[in-house]
Amino acid sequence: FQLQASGGGLVQSGGSLRLSCLASESALEDYLVGWFRQAPGKEREGIACMGNVRSNGTYYANFAKGRFTVSRDYAENSVYLQMNNLKPEDTAVYYCAAVRTNFWGSHGLNTAPYDHWGQGTQVTVSS
Repeated sequence: FQLQASGGGLVQSGGSLRLSCLASESALEDYLVGWFRQAPGKEREGIACMGNVRSNGTYYANFAKGRFTVSRDYAENSVYLQMNNLKPEDTAVYYCAAVRTNFWGSHGLNTAPYDHWGQGTQVTVSS
């Protein structure tokens, strides 16, 4: 199945954006879902992940704690990333990803476990 990320854009420092990730065919109930970002010249880094319907546990990178919130809507087959108090250093292409597993936790912030990726959505934060 495919993941479609959307919701990026240009926002001023201190502003907010809500990113969405829609799965095209399969239900995401059994999937760990994660959000990642990649700034120019940098490696892709994990932001947050959320466990499947049996856990719903969440795990955040330190920079995301208190500002970013991951959530999911099983009925809509979607995952969201609410981003508040955005800073210029948050400028990057943001990606959603999914993998069928019961695992959730810090390893969910690594790219390696994921086998489904969205195409990315650009977030630009102006100072």
